Amino acid sequence: MRYMLMITDDGAGRIGPAEIDAQPEFMAWLRDVDSRGARHAGTLLRPPAEAVTVRVRDGRTLRSDGPFAETKEYVAGFEILECRDLDEAIAIASTHPAAGRSPIEIRPFWPLEED
Repeated sequence: MRYMLMITDDGAGRIGPAEIDAQPEFMAWLRDVDSRGARHAGTLLRPPAEAVTVRVRDGRTLRSDGPFAETKEYVAGFEILECRDLDEAIAIASTHPAAGRSPIEIRPFWPLEED
């Protein structure tokens, strides 16, 4: 089953992809996930200030700059995992380097027709 780990952040110590790739604990986490055969895809997201929110109301497209919610924490990145079950997804999320600083939301995907 596929699960998305939504990595949250408060922006206080925001770093970019190069800095994350240079963190030994993150690289060790990736190796561990890959060795389990669970990692599918993942990436960092740009800061909320660069977000655009789109809504359609009465056939009109409304655009607003910024995230859809005003909140201290925001989704800073994600990992998509292929796991046996929720227990494995929880075990993997609990070892993510960000888990010690911020919550990680785990959300299952709806199964695809071919699953």
